[in-house]
Amino acid sequence: MTDDYAEYDAVVFDLDGTLVNLAVDWDAAASDAIELFERNGHDAAGADLWGLLERADEAGLRPELEALLADHETRGAAASTRLPHADHLPLSVPTGVCSLNCEAACRTALDRHDLAGHVGAVVGRDSVGTYKPDPDPLVATLRNLGAETERALFVGDSDRDAVTADRASVDFRWV
Repeated sequence: MTDDYAEYDAVVFDLDGTLVNLAVDWDAAASDAIELFERNGHDAAGADLWGLLERADEAGLRPELEALLADHETRGAAASTRLPHADHLPLSVPTGVCSLNCEAACRTALDRHDLAGHVGAVVGRDSVGTYKPDPDPLVATLRNLGAETERALFVGDSDRDAVTADRASVDFRWV
């Protein structure tokens, strides 16, 4: 296979929808998150999962919500399916993963599909103080790979990924 990433000093992939499909029941995860908020006296009616994640610090529920989501995501990673883009690995340049999923789920999925040995850095939602579309997780992934943003590529499948790359001044490629 031709390495069409060789012009970069490092390539970072999003995980879910890019290298693998996590088998997460997001409706169940959202229902559990709403229940957590309501059980702790917070109105969560009509909220979506990512909106609740954004409110978790203010509500004092970040650790509980992270644990709940990590459980759903890690189980989903253990049952994940490999996507064709994973067949691009290994690359000739340092490679990382930057995901909105928790780091443990990322590592579980990479291990399940024998990709962990091809990935030099993994940054999940819970690895640094912010999460995508904030640029810090992508920049941290590149720093862990020893690469600069100007010579890097982020490969993803969502508008959030594209915005993250733009905010980090990193080239972006859609899957």
